[in-house]
Amino acid sequence: MMQAGRTLLKGAIFMVAAAALAGCSMFRADDSGQSRADDNAGRGGGGLFGGGGGNRASSEDGIGVNSYLWRASLDTLNFMPLASADPFGGVIITDWYSAPTTPNERFKATVYILDTRLRADALNVSIFRQTNNNGSWTDASVDPDTEIQIENSILQRARELRLSNVR
Repeated sequence: MMQAGRTLLKGAIFMVAAAALAGCSMFRADDSGQSRADDNAGRGGGGLFGGGGGNRASSEDGIGVNSYLWRASLDTLNFMPLASADPFGGVIITDWYSAPTTPNERFKATVYILDTRLRADALNVSIFRQTNNNGSWTDASVDPDTEIQIENSILQRARELRLSNVR
């Protein structure tokens, strides 16, 4: 009886791990320049984001936030490795990124999309910075203009996506 319980527990853990691992392949970092938002486009069927096709970009296509802001955020932060993305809660978290020119400095970004409408106040970006001092990463201050510049880049990209979809 005890052995059967352990086997059942191991099987359940295996199934949960397999499902979690399968979900990890949805967003991947690549150097091809292709948007992460395009990864599942054109595959047909419902997909994670709802809707029939991958080309729809309205706020009604199954995600809980404005789809233009969502896609623009992924496009803007495409150079940083993605740690977590929740399209229903509107949170994108990147992993630490070090530019090749400054290996002793790394950045991490968190984007919050707060509304289903394309508005400037529907977006909040937080940037975190660390510096390497004798092999130890320590928190450092971030210029407040950096967050504003990234927000503006995301908003500009969202406007471009919206205008290209209207035609």
